[in-house]
Amino acid sequence: MKKFVKVWMIAAILISSVMSAQAQVMKSADLEKYAKQRYGEKWVDAAKNLASGLTLDKNQSLTYQEVIEVPGKTKQQLYVALNYWATATFKDHQAITLNDKEAGCIILSSTIDNIVEHMGTLNKYSVSITPVVRLDIKDGKVRVTYTVQNYDILTDVSGGWISPVEASNKTYGDSKRKAGDKTNANLYDEKWEIAQHYPFVEKDPQKRTCAKALVMTHAYSNAIIDKVEEALKNGIVGNDNDDW
Repeated sequence: MKKFVKVWMIAAILISSVMSAQAQVMKSADLEKYAKQRYGEKWVDAAKNLASGLTLDKNQSLTYQEVIEVPGKTKQQLYVALNYWATATFKDHQAITLNDKEAGCIILSSTIDNIVEHMGTLNKYSVSITPVVRLDIKDGKVRVTYTVQNYDILTDVSGGWISPVEASNKTYGDSKRKAGDKTNANLYDEKWEIAQHYPFVEKDPQKRTCAKALVMTHAYSNAIIDKVEEALKNGIVGNDNDDW
């Protein structure tokens, strides 16, 4: 009995470690490294190059779609695999906003914080995104749709290269942040529509910030799709199959 309890505890620790490692698709630092490897370190050039192959949807959102073929797997098997992946990947229990087994549809929405931190002339910007990921399931295939409409912006009004000294003595409340402001980080100052910023708009005061934001958003879409494909074809931990 004691041996059984010990084995069970070890298994629980291992599972916990795997779940923790899978707590998010990719950390911001790893995402940046991944983006640089694929698109280079010159964000403005990389964004311009990517834009030539991107099309905004009818809602002016940045949308990617890919169908992943999984021959031999039933709709039910794929549904279970995707639920396992989603639960293991996203810390936020509210990330799964729709889970309809009969329709074969799972929708996820979770914020990725600080994909960009950029110091401008007067302000410092922190950019986060909240992609909506839709998984449509049929026998033998899954369609992944990844959509982002805007960047969520936190602005430090005293964090720029030449910010006036007196800015640190002003109170901006929740509309604009300043260094040391402890206001709830979930209350974003602004939402910048992707369609209204570089590279979709050439003359953009936040050109450098939005260039990196686009590249990082694009890179994260690739990471999401790659992880979904890996989970469908090879499982999450490597032994989650029907042969047991």
